[in-house]
Amino acid sequence: MALLLLWFPANILTISEGTCEAGIIKQIHLLRPRSGARGDSIPGLSCLSWRLAVETNNIIGWKTVPEECEEYVGHYMLGKQYRKDSRAVAKEAFLYAQSLKLAGDGKDIWIFYIDETTLSNSPYYYAQHGFGAEPYNATLFDEWVMEGAAPALPESLLLYNKLLSLGIKVVFLTGRQESQRNTTASNLKNVGYHTWDKLILKEPSKYSGKTAVFYKSNERKMLEKKGYRIIGNIGDQWSDLLGTNTGNRTFKLPDPMYYIS
Repeated sequence: MALLLLWFPANILTISEGTCEAGIIKQIHLLRPRSGARGDSIPGLSCLSWRLAVETNNIIGWKTVPEECEEYVGHYMLGKQYRKDSRAVAKEAFLYAQSLKLAGDGKDIWIFYIDETTLSNSPYYYAQHGFGAEPYNATLFDEWVMEGAAPALPESLLLYNKLLSLGIKVVFLTGRQESQRNTTASNLKNVGYHTWDKLILKEPSKYSGKTAVFYKSNERKMLEKKGYRIIGNIGDQWSDLLGTNTGNRTFKLPDPMYYIS
């Protein structure tokens, strides 16, 4: 028994290190619960439950990632599990899209949101902003957006291309400001999102003081008034998927770094 206990952790460590994807920092390990050899609780274990409650919209209105969960969220976002979770959502979205009979009139659309749905801001959060553990700073984030350097989320880009191959039109809807249109469009094209039917950005004068739910619901409503049919809707925030005119089916991508109401 003593030999088995000594061998088992060593074997697990070897597997964990050996399966790291290229480019992932070695210290960022696979997502796994933390507990002592005797099952003793170790600080941080509850962060997995916190993330579950966030993703299921049971914890709402939160401003920052709990300080004790900063490391956990960082490991999740840079490790394999975030990619696996995103891949599972994208796969289900495509299976659903494949099952549809399109009208063929160019009015069947799929709505993608941008930040943490099509483009990843992980470089911004990883560099100096604690994976959401620090309060949101609009000025610094806008400076990052204007760099136009956000990479694509691979699973979303793959879904995007598959939907185009089915003849589905794509609409991008974002809370980014209208003044950021050119940078956002260039960023999207540079990382592989080469075409879309509409790119909708927020006009501050029109939506000042309004929630994201109100803004996005209203923009979707206007799309439907123009004759578009929203057959799919994928986003990382619940405010992307709640409200009115949400489409035939919604898909929630993971994002434990921030909450937008």
